[in-house]
Amino acid sequence: MSVVPAEVLQGGARAGASGLSAEGDAVGELAPRARLLPSLAAVYRAQLSRARVARIPLLFVATFQSVGIMILMRGVVDGGREAQAVVAGSSVLVVAFVALNLLAQYFGQLRAAGGLDHYATLPVPPAAVVLGAAGAYASFTVPGTVVTAVVGCVMFQLPLAHLWVLAAVIPLAGAALSGLGAALGLLAPRPELATLLGQLGMSAALLLGVLPADRMPDVIQYARDLLPSTYGVEAFARTFGAHPDWAVVLLDLGVCAGVGVASLVLATWAYRRAAVR
Repeated sequence: MSVVPAEVLQGGARAGASGLSAEGDAVGELAPRARLLPSLAAVYRAQLSRARVARIPLLFVATFQSVGIMILMRGVVDGGREAQAVVAGSSVLVVAFVALNLLAQYFGQLRAAGGLDHYATLPVPPAAVVLGAAGAYASFTVPGTVVTAVVGCVMFQLPLAHLWVLAAVIPLAGAALSGLGAALGLLAPRPELATLLGQLGMSAALLLGVLPADRMPDVIQYARDLLPSTYGVEAFARTFGAHPDWAVVLLDLGVCAGVGVASLVLATWAYRRAAVR
């Protein structure tokens, strides 16, 4: 029986360690950490293709609801500042229907069904999951919001010249409301509760966003100021005037953007909290 010298054993151990280190380096090179923007684009495309099946019913329900509200308000509101508030609020309500109601339901069901475990195993940053899903759902609101705004302007005889401001209102209000809707769905302990919270949020956007602020009590007006979509509604409504104050419009859009960043940060934290449980 031959005896292997200790030097050989030590040399083999060093060689094995160096080989393992080299292999680890190779694995590290083959699987780099995923960056935010490519991950965001991948999640966005996946969510967009997933929700494409329900796109037509989704657009119909959200748009029909907002147009129906404007028809009802037409018998109460004649014109002026109140008509501007109704059209702007009804247009942004399409975004609220998807961002608050449907997105809260989606994340609530995803958490209950264990879908967060699937995302947790992927090399995808949590912010990419939240932003990708929110962006995909918000994308479906663009046609309905534009149709609602055009129908409302024709119905209440408002100018169509500044409808281009929707290009800023839709993504900013969508970000603010999507972050809130995702946070509600991720923080709710049960999917039924997530659905209830999403519907309550959409009801708040309906009551506080569509009704003219001048007719609300002071306490309700304070609650309206806390709603993320209020500043998008105000920015859009101001553009219907004969001489819009664009500085105030930009200020409203800036506040909406700041609230959107805060709500998406909250949703990212809620996703991390739900994924580790």
